[in-house]
Amino acid sequence: MKKILVTGGTGYIGSHTVVELRQKGYDVIIVDNLSNSSIEVLDNIAAITGTKPLFEKLDLAEREVTLDFFARHTDIEAVIHFAAYKAVGESVEQPLKYYRNNLFSLINILDGMLENRISNMVFSSSCTVYGQPDELPVTEQAPIKQAMSPYGNTKQISEEILRDTTNVNKNLNAICLRYFNPIGAHESAKIGELPLGVPNNLVPFITQTAIGIRPQLKVFGDDYPTPDGTPIRDYIHVVDLAKAHVVAVDRMLNEKMKKNCEVFNLGTGNGFSVLEVIKSFEKVAGVKLNYKIVDRRPGDITEVWADTSFANRELGWKAEKGLDEMTLSAWKWELALAEKKKNKIR
Repeated sequence: MKKILVTGGTGYIGSHTVVELRQKGYDVIIVDNLSNSSIEVLDNIAAITGTKPLFEKLDLAEREVTLDFFARHTDIEAVIHFAAYKAVGESVEQPLKYYRNNLFSLINILDGMLENRISNMVFSSSCTVYGQPDELPVTEQAPIKQAMSPYGNTKQISEEILRDTTNVNKNLNAICLRYFNPIGAHESAKIGELPLGVPNNLVPFITQTAIGIRPQLKVFGDDYPTPDGTPIRDYIHVVDLAKAHVVAVDRMLNEKMKKNCEVFNLGTGNGFSVLEVIKSFEKVAGVKLNYKIVDRRPGDITEVWADTSFANRELGWKAEKGLDEMTLSAWKWELALAEKKKNKIR
């Protein structure tokens, strides 16, 4: 059984990817510092897959700790690297925190891989590398513009690090997956998006407002040049996204890459506004949301959605779930969390 390292594997996208890897027969080891996730996720993964993945708690931004880990796990076949800070607004306020964590961790992992002849990395990138595109839908050939936030800049720099490193290390392969906006939860409602503290992303803030954890949802701006004035994004179900990572690993291990650093957009190819997401949620959940329009948030772009034809063709992958499925699964996850909390109190 081939072993895959998943960094940030107790996080939102990471945990769903671990489930998909296990269901495809891969052995998985998770590394996470639990800065924005819970150790309980391991039990929830086990409840879905029947096995609890190996886990080590460590900070990949610490060089010696990371190199020691790789020296002890030389049988790893591929690395899926999720571990990073990801809040756009926070990155504007605390840029050094983001540069230090997101870049140091990648460099340390690459050093560990090269020292131990581990050849394959799938990198968690982002559509933020495009900034505000000139043309929509955005393709992988779109020019990389100046980033709108330090978070987006860490993704741009990380891709440059991977291109430069794979260029001089021909035995090293990298696939950069540029996500659009993952939302939703696993159909079992055992794993989903669970930010510690106040959510930075739209959908968990929606569900927490609907269930009464948050008094009100803030919509950041209704004066954008879009049909309803709110920003437009390409929302993709997290399970569709997770499955793409398994396909990318398969592509690497079966030597199907066309070059040793590849880039793919992962989205649905459809754009939905913030208000459209709210309306979808209200429809499927039967709940009226208390929301308020406030000023724009620094670092946000107007609109972006993907041209996914390259990923569809090359990876043989396509997002399958629609917006209502995404918002309904997120609501079922929130309800399951509330039920679990209620049972603990009893």
